[in-house]
Amino acid sequence: MLFGKKAVLQHQEIPAHIGIIMDGNGRWAKKRRLPRSAGHKAGASNFRTITRYASKIGVKYLTMYAFSTENWSRPDDEVGALLLLFKQYLEEALRDFMDENIRVKFIGDVTKFPPDLQKLIHEVEEASAPKTGMVLNLAMNYGGRAEITAAVKRIAEEVRWGALTPDQIEEKTVSARLYTAGQPDPDLIVRPSGEQRISNFLLWQSAYSEFVYFDILWPDFRPRDLDEAIAIYNSRQRRFGGL
Repeated sequence: MLFGKKAVLQHQEIPAHIGIIMDGNGRWAKKRRLPRSAGHKAGASNFRTITRYASKIGVKYLTMYAFSTENWSRPDDEVGALLLLFKQYLEEALRDFMDENIRVKFIGDVTKFPPDLQKLIHEVEEASAPKTGMVLNLAMNYGGRAEITAAVKRIAEEVRWGALTPDQIEEKTVSARLYTAGQPDPDLIVRPSGEQRISNFLLWQSAYSEFVYFDILWPDFRPRDLDEAIAIYNSRQRRFGGL
């Protein structure tokens, strides 16, 4: 069953925070006998479509898994093509995307990227900082385990400095030191491509998220599919461990 935008807006609760694992670009290209880079280009184009749609229907936070810490192990030419796409997107964002009321934040260790890409990341964050609409978290060189490890190291340093005692460490202590500090945990996580795993995405934050999987490759994922994911989310009863 498919659900149109009008039905979602009128009859469904829009999750405040949605995470999307953009998966299936390579398989999309392979099915069409195209190079994997063509799949990534198609995926990047769809990323823009879905981001604008999520903002339009009232999503407050959208976290998109763009490049994981494990993606560095892919062939050099594929990694190079992805980095070039990121650069092109950020240049386009500075030129065109700033017309949208969307604040862009980057989560992950961006210091591993080339200096020119790091510069663009900083410029996009700075240019979009005054925006008051949806917050777009772009997960780049991101891994949930690495994020938690970095938070734990920071807490350990604060204990060593005397700024924090072990008795003061609570769940909120960790949450406040994650990339998403100050944001609500994701209500809904969507994964196209037919795979049904979390792949190191928002491990801490997704403890009580609802997961919806689609047997659709990311470049073919449409706004109507996001509508359907929201409808499925609304059909579930969230208990957060209670009755």
